[in-house]
Amino acid sequence: MPRYPSSSPRTLASQFGPGPITPVIKLLIWTNVACFVVSRLVPGVVDYLGLQPKAVLSQWFVWQPVTYMFLHAGVFHILFNMLALWMFGVELERLWGRTFFLKYYFITGIGAAVTTMLLSLFPGEFGGAMWDSVTVGASGAIYGLLLAYALYFPDRPIYMWALFPIPAKYFVLIMGAIAFMSSIGGNQGGVANSAHLGGLVFGYLYLKVWRTRPLAEVKYRYVRWRMNRLRRKFDVHTGGRNDWDRHVH
Repeated sequence: MPRYPSSSPRTLASQFGPGPITPVIKLLIWTNVACFVVSRLVPGVVDYLGLQPKAVLSQWFVWQPVTYMFLHAGVFHILFNMLALWMFGVELERLWGRTFFLKYYFITGIGAAVTTMLLSLFPGEFGGAMWDSVTVGASGAIYGLLLAYALYFPDRPIYMWALFPIPAKYFVLIMGAIAFMSSIGGNQGGVANSAHLGGLVFGYLYLKVWRTRPLAEVKYRYVRWRMNRLRRKFDVHTGGRNDWDRHVH
């Protein structure tokens, strides 16, 4: 897994942002910009490639949980998302390498889409608003990167609204609370706050739970249980001084 030299604290303190752009971040930014331009020139692209739970779950537009991440609602939407991708993503790509970073980016982005689709199944006005709405933007994946940044650099200051320096760990808690409260109102302006919350949740689950391979542990326990059952069934013993008088298969 390729890695890049980390920037020293002195270097980071003497420049704006995390330093030179890394290969995957550059690829993602250019892809998002290209898709944004195409969506402005070709009518119907957003409706076809944006995330609409009704289209995914009833019409099988299964590509939308991926393609929606590369579309944006406006110039400021893509500008702030790409700025955040650069500021928080560069150091993580240097730390993780290209392959893991890209994998994490898509897991959190798709996880944000899954969260939106699950919430759209809620009965009443809450789920109905999301069921028909079209969600676009890389914000779910960006929130996942923000969560990872806070886990790896918890005391690194982040300027909230470009004014107040807050340690990254508290910044994420604040943004998570805002996303949770805002998601109660469903989609707003084509960007789902539920997707922001989903990016945070899936990012945490992947880094703290899934990477510990709990399924492998469960499988190991199951195999061990089966082996013990077979030993008792066929009277198999592990041996020892007191086992000479037993029938061993």
